[in-house]
Amino acid sequence: MKPDRPRTSAPAGAAERRAATPVISYPVDTLPVPDLAADDAARRTAQPVAALQVPPRAARCFHVPAGCFLRISCIDGPQVGDLNLWAADNLDERFYAGKTRALHGTHLSRGDRLWSCFPYLRPMATILHDTLDWYGFDADGASVHDVIGTRCDPYTNHLLSGADYDRCCHSNLTRALADHRGLDTGEAERHVHDVLNVFMCTGFTRDTGQYFMKASPVRPGDVLEFVAEIDLLGALSACPGGDCGTAHSSDAAACYPLGVEVLRPAEPAATRRPPPVNGYAGGHGRGRGD
Repeated sequence: MKPDRPRTSAPAGAAERRAATPVISYPVDTLPVPDLAADDAARRTAQPVAALQVPPRAARCFHVPAGCFLRISCIDGPQVGDLNLWAADNLDERFYAGKTRALHGTHLSRGDRLWSCFPYLRPMATILHDTLDWYGFDADGASVHDVIGTRCDPYTNHLLSGADYDRCCHSNLTRALADHRGLDTGEAERHVHDVLNVFMCTGFTRDTGQYFMKASPVRPGDVLEFVAEIDLLGALSACPGGDCGTAHSSDAAACYPLGVEVLRPAEPAATRRPPPVNGYAGGHGRGRGD
């Protein structure tokens, strides 16, 4: 973090340098706009085809076919979840939280898309319904559904505390993927990636710029819904931090299950087309595809 007392004196013209106009790094005006109205209409005809509960301090995997809807719900008590997504037929294509953040911002809601990693870089899912959109940004600068936290993990926990804890979200997701795909944990862990923090309330402190969490406003009945742009394999961990208002990476917090439903519409939205993988030719300055 930046020092309270810088060792370097501000140069002449420092105020002018600080006053430079911010420029949005990745303007999204040229991105295709999702047809939310068509997806809303399809959603009204959708019926559940699969449902499961994610136990506290554990994770579960599920499949969401393209054009179907994924509904994550708070069912018993305030609880946050860590979401991973992969292309169903290719674990190398996975959710890219960093690029999603660069395109849509630190916290996501209706109309924002979850993008896949290089070299694919295409929308995997689009958020359609968010019952916590009323929260906005609070006085601390916090909001919900972030793509800034990476996931709680046993390595950072050991680094900071010296203790081993095996029910962090990273480990939960690793076990779930290993069990679902018949992989050993080492191979499964390679595919676990930075998450969408569903229902989690987070921000950056104004004085030090540090990532913080606070008790989630989520309550039973709240949901976050997506429409799948491609065939998806998902994994959701019910974070050991519960509502993340006190601690994580331990059994100290009250934790609750999360609900997962997959819903299939009578007919997909008429305007829906599978997104192609990114069109970059791949030369990287060394010739095309070399």
